[in-house]
Amino acid sequence: MKGLIELGLRRLVLCPGSRSGSLATAAGLLASSGQLQLNTAIDERSAAFLALGLATAGGTGVAVVTTSGTAVANLLPAVIEADRSCQPLLVITADRPIRLKACGANQTVNQEHFLRPACRWFGDGAPEGLHAMASPAVLELAALAWSQAHGSNQAVDQAAAGPVHLNLPVEEPIHAALAEHQPLLDAVLAHDEALLFPLRPSTTQSHRDVPRLDPSRPGVVIAGPWRGLSQDLSVYQQAVRAWLVCSGWPLLADPLAALPVDLPGRLHHWDLQLEQLTSPEPLQVLRLGPLPASRRLEVWLQRNAGDQVLITEGEPRYLDPLGLAKQWSGGLAAWCSAQPLDQASRPLSADHSAWLRRDQGLGLWLEKQLVPEGPVSEPALAFQLADLLPPGLPVMLAASSPVRDWLTWSGRAGSNRRCFSFRGASGIDGTLSLAMGLALETGPMLLVTGDLALLHDSNGWLHGQSDGPPLVVLLIDNGGGGIFQQLPIEQDSPQRFDALFAMPQRVNPIALAAAHGVPGRSIAAIDDLPEALSWALAQQGPVLLRVCTDRHADAAFRRKLRLAAQNVEPGV
Repeated sequence: MKGLIELGLRRLVLCPGSRSGSLATAAGLLASSGQLQLNTAIDERSAAFLALGLATAGGTGVAVVTTSGTAVANLLPAVIEADRSCQPLLVITADRPIRLKACGANQTVNQEHFLRPACRWFGDGAPEGLHAMASPAVLELAALAWSQAHGSNQAVDQAAAGPVHLNLPVEEPIHAALAEHQPLLDAVLAHDEALLFPLRPSTTQSHRDVPRLDPSRPGVVIAGPWRGLSQDLSVYQQAVRAWLVCSGWPLLADPLAALPVDLPGRLHHWDLQLEQLTSPEPLQVLRLGPLPASRRLEVWLQRNAGDQVLITEGEPRYLDPLGLAKQWSGGLAAWCSAQPLDQASRPLSADHSAWLRRDQGLGLWLEKQLVPEGPVSEPALAFQLADLLPPGLPVMLAASSPVRDWLTWSGRAGSNRRCFSFRGASGIDGTLSLAMGLALETGPMLLVTGDLALLHDSNGWLHGQSDGPPLVVLLIDNGGGGIFQQLPIEQDSPQRFDALFAMPQRVNPIALAAAHGVPGRSIAAIDDLPEALSWALAQQGPVLLRVCTDRHADAAFRRKLRLAAQNVEPGV
């Protein structure tokens, strides 16, 4: 454990267990000496998502420690999301020694295989037990785990950040006597020998066979969700700005792209005007990372005959489900440096200027359609919420309707803040725990979630007790899975639709939060949103705001708005 701290580990989430007792003791000693920030959790699935939220916000690896057996299996959903989101997560699991394997010993399973398909790297302690390893070997294992979790980006061996699994067999006796604790801590504190392990391997990559685009010809930039480490974001943002300035291309950015709102050529309502985004010649397309959550954009890209290049930040796996782009994984900054860019600013073409004017017209039109009064609709909630939140307050969006509504309806205000959503695998499990982790690291934050996603991870409320993080949870309660109401699913009755797809649950979310010591309020009309937000943001810990909506009416309202948006006049 001390070796990982020397490498940069600052946070650890600990789950209860006996076989992991020595790891728990080490974590407790290091936390008591101020070398480690320790969080505890009784639910391993929730704990892993909490650690993933912490890692995403902090940009460096966070460890989650569990005992053996089914505890390890519960880590899989978060490990899959960490893999797809390219975030550093260190899974450390205690295991039985080899003598207890394959002989019917209690709580002994083949846990070393549970997570491996989704991990960047797997490391095993000595089969006889961790005690059989010399200190240099333990430190080398820690260094490998840390390095692999934070990724590499080399010409021959590329890898983005992601989850790693350290499986450590522990022999009995498992628990050190109390009298041995202080000498152990003294020995750790006295160890001042430098550990010269690099945080990350070299990030150099060959510029051979770099796919190129011509900034002097028409094109467009499409920025999907940011999937890099937080400390690398500034360089990426600068590279995006440099390309937009030299090319004069418009920008279609997902709110999750973590790009400044004032970038030249940025369209804020592009999802509502894709049918009108035309050009007299095929457009080149620079795609950054995975696709935004827009099926309409996928159709638009398939209709475009121009060259497409997809740049990832070290992610070597192919990220183009459309099969249209040449992919290069060395990162945008390196891609830009591999080709000469004109430093002079290139103006938007006449066609692209028309796109911007139409975008401005859509913004003015939405102000009249999504007014701050009357019953709450989900499009109006996204539009008004983005404008009401304090400047700089980050937002996490559940990976279902909330993230899609924010993309389509929140406009410029929605992109003028850091937005998170875990769409690597796009599961709803772990939503609340992820938000708790983000808020623990970043400070005040808003989570926008649906009722099923919140209920699915209700154990996440356990992270909000006593000194819980300043997290405002805005619950959109539409009586089940509202996303299914927007899909072309035909059933012979509303009751059958609810039974098979929406699956409404008879749970009072305010009472459930209160049972965990979390205060809550319900919002009856959108007029009440400003006062409710003011109250929620003034609380010291987690708080729940519940908004009830009609998923049937909102699905129809979205269709009506999209149809009417096609006839909106351009702005001046």
